[in-house]
Amino acid sequence: MNETAARALICEVGQKLWQQGWVAANDGNISVKLAADRFLATPTGVSKSLLTPEMLLLVDATGQPCAGSVGHPSSEIKMHMKCYELREDVGAVVHAHPPAATGFAVAGLPLDGYNMIETVVTLGSVPLTPYGTPSTEEVPAAIAPFLADHDALLLENHGALTVGADLMTAYYRMETLELWAKISLNARLLGGAKELSRENIDKLLVLRKHYYKVSGRHPGYKKYT
Repeated sequence: MNETAARALICEVGQKLWQQGWVAANDGNISVKLAADRFLATPTGVSKSLLTPEMLLLVDATGQPCAGSVGHPSSEIKMHMKCYELREDVGAVVHAHPPAATGFAVAGLPLDGYNMIETVVTLGSVPLTPYGTPSTEEVPAAIAPFLADHDALLLENHGALTVGADLMTAYYRMETLELWAKISLNARLLGGAKELSRENIDKLLVLRKHYYKVSGRHPGYKKYT
């Protein structure tokens, strides 16, 4: 994706996050990889509902603004850069506070059950990462051990993080995560979720491998073995 298109899409996704109620005030952040040492990132202190293409900053692989960029990237840029550093397949990162998924993060509960067909095929298990103080190196350090095998993370007492080969993949994973969290809450009210059998999980893993083979995206199926 060229820079102009990426700028427009980041603003569109920011608007979607705000409309869904997954970010409030200046919450959340989005980034897209343009090249090995060139990224687009949302600015700090701006509502995702008010983003315009010219507000977005170009940053280097350390998260520092490139020459000509005006303003400061999100204070969580270190977290984004860790995703790109450890996952060469990642082309975009989304961080938000979707209420149901964040509720699990605040309660200290991962979403790591194998109880919904769609999540096994498209998302995978979602671990809870240790607490880290926002805008510090604590958050990148906390998520680092989980990035190799997971495309979505719950950040303890904080929110959710999703990655993807492109921005829409990362955004759709946030959608899937929030829906799964809502369904999980309903299942708990009804007596608890029913886990899939090992046999059925294995069948779904075959579909997952095929899906990523034809799409060219990160396989990620190791998280189920």
